[in-house]
Parts: sequence; C-alpha cells; structure tokens
Amino acid sequence: MSVKVIIVDDHRIIRVGLRGLLERETDIEIVGEAERAEDVLKILADQKVDVVLMDIDLGETDGIKITTQIRSQHPDVFVLGLTMHEEPEYIVKMLEAGASGYLLKNAGRDELLAAIHAVAKGDSYFSQKVSATLLQAVTRNRQAGGLSTSKGKLQTPLSDRELEVLRLIAQEYSNPEIAEKLFISIRTVDTHRRNLLEKLQVKNTVGLVKYALEKGII
Repeated sequence: MSVKVIIVDDHRIIRVGLRGLLERETDIEIVGEAERAEDVLKILADQKVDVVLMDIDLGETDGIKITTQIRSQHPDVFVLGLTMHEEPEYIVKMLEAGASGYLLKNAGRDELLAAIHAVAKGDSYFSQKVSATLLQAVTRNRQAGGLSTSKGKLQTPLSDRELEVLRLIAQEYSNPEIAEKLFISIRTVDTHRRNLLEKLQVKNTVGLVKYALEKGII
C-alpha cells in the first residue's frame, strides 16, 4: 500500500520539484499540493492522507500553526517538517505542534524517502543536523539549570532500564538496534516501548522524544 502525501510549500518550484522526485516512487502517492492553510485543510477533508510535507514559511499562516490544526483535526495524519530553518526554536515549536519529524531542504532523496516512510509508520525522524541542533539546545538548557531535578536525580516515573530504552529511542535507534545494544530481545524492547507510552501518557514515538528532550534525557 502506498503512502499518501500532501506537499505544502508556498513556492511552486519547490512543490513541482518534490512532486517530480516522489512520483518516481511506486510506494508513494502525491494526493495534493498546497501553499496556504485553507488549501491543506480542504485536501484533508476530501482525501485520505498519511503524511503532510510541511514548510514553515507560508505567508500569513505559518506551518507551525497549520501543523497544530492538522494534528488536532486529523490525528491520524502525520506531519513531517521540511524547511530551511535549522534554529532550535523552530524545531522545538514544530515538535510541540505535533510534527513527527523535521528535515532540512538540503536533504538528499534517500533521506527524504526514509523520513516519509518513518513518520508514516508513526515513528519520528530528524536529520543528523537537526538532531545535533537539538542536543546542543538540550546541553545549553542543562548547563543553565533548566532541568527538573531533585537532589541531582531526574524526576521521572521510569525505571533505569526504561530510561536507557527511551534515550536510545530518542536517538533514533530501531528496536533491533536497541535490543543488540542492551543485550535484550526485540520482544523485550517492544514491551518497554509499550510501557513507556503508557507511563508517559503519550501516543507515539514523537511524544517519547519530546519527553526525553523536555527532561534532558538526551
């Protein structure tokens, strides 16, 4: 089954280029293009959509606000930020709005395809540059004393093992990679992942990553 995608960008040449690139893939279907918020919401009302490729700079209504609307009105639709902005404040705001991933426009074809397929499955995806920017921002917050701690210990309902698994999830390790790294079975990793979702009251991997960032776990 193909991944149904909407391309959202206020520059037509970008939309045309992305469409041309993605239409070559047999497992991706472009179901619409949009340059304004109302265009995106209209397509979502009429079409089955899996992933929205979302630029941030869209004129009067930015992509962050539209992402919030999409996630509120269409919780089964995942948003992948695709933008030139690599500043941490934009990345964090997109994640807070509900985006499942964040990719810079200088990404290559293979990375774009990997990101689309990852978020379509409910996973998160951050480019290497974005991950580095987030880690730098977290480090600065930690040095500034911005973490919630008690007597030097992180305040969290998670066990030490769950914290290990969460840290690796946030660093984009797959379940098999986590299992190999921690010398446990993939089934055990799956169990930890389910427990993390339940304990932290989040819906998907994006929620786990946001928690890890907010608590300074990575």
